[in-house]
Amino acid sequence: MNISNKTAPSEFILLAFSDLFKWHFFLSGLMIFTYFFTVMGNALIVFLVFSEPNLQTPMYFFLSNLSVLDICLNTTTIPQLIVNLLSGRSVIAYERCKIQLFFYVLFVGSEFLLLGVMAYDRYVAICNPLHYIMVMSQKLCSQLLSAIWLISSLNSTIHTVFTFSLLLCRGNKINYFYCDISPLLAISCGNISRSTNAILATSPIMGLAPAMCIVISYICIISRILKMNSSAAMRKAISTCASHFIVVLLYCGSCLFSYIRPTSSYSLNRDSIVALVNNVISPILNPLIYTLRNKDVKEALQNIMRKKLFSCKTKCFGSY
Repeated sequence: MNISNKTAPSEFILLAFSDLFKWHFFLSGLMIFTYFFTVMGNALIVFLVFSEPNLQTPMYFFLSNLSVLDICLNTTTIPQLIVNLLSGRSVIAYERCKIQLFFYVLFVGSEFLLLGVMAYDRYVAICNPLHYIMVMSQKLCSQLLSAIWLISSLNSTIHTVFTFSLLLCRGNKINYFYCDISPLLAISCGNISRSTNAILATSPIMGLAPAMCIVISYICIISRILKMNSSAAMRKAISTCASHFIVVLLYCGSCLFSYIRPTSSYSLNRDSIVALVNNVISPILNPLIYTLRNKDVKEALQNIMRKKLFSCKTKCFGSY
């Protein structure tokens, strides 16, 4: 059959975890729990940052935006996975696949860039504390965040247009549990050089630039910490960076593995596990990491609980 006569499929079959459909009730329950915990945990961080004056600093401004991105990233893929597991039919419509790819690439890119900005924020706070407020001004923070969204939106548009401009004629089965660039390229029969070149062209901005920012920032931070004479100051500096560093190792490592590598090394089982780390493990761990390891967030949570308890007591006993 002539390739040019073939049309795009109306829907795609998602093959990842298809051999586990006998566990679909258990897996769907697990996904519902993790999705609920992710949304509630990250929403709590956003609420605390915007309601507590002590948390309205550049560090927590970026943290709240990271939580918003975690919610958005999780919402892009997990609800569709839950629906597929409950229905027993792992499919996604063509247009929905296109939308999912756009927003997934958008949120992944935004989160990676944001982690780079957060590393720079920690560098300024520890290595140049006297000028921290002046350097990390509200205006600069807003500009950085706007730049992140602008760059990520442009990057996502490029990859979505290039990917879906290809002729997807090698069936409609995707070896993944959501629509991503690599599995879609695997079922295309046209020239994928434009898409792969786009990945290579955007990688320095979307991947290597924030990665280098993180590495250089932490080299300077570690150097500064080792020169500190006060053990208390050293512990405080380590405490402010520990949560971010753990998130960076978990999230950036899996993202670099997924995107900054040759498409020939694509593997269903290995990449599906990495994708689960990106979509499920990282977003659900972020609230735990930042609440359990961060003194300011724990104090803010305690203050909110005390205020609510006091308000409840006032309403309950005030009428007597």
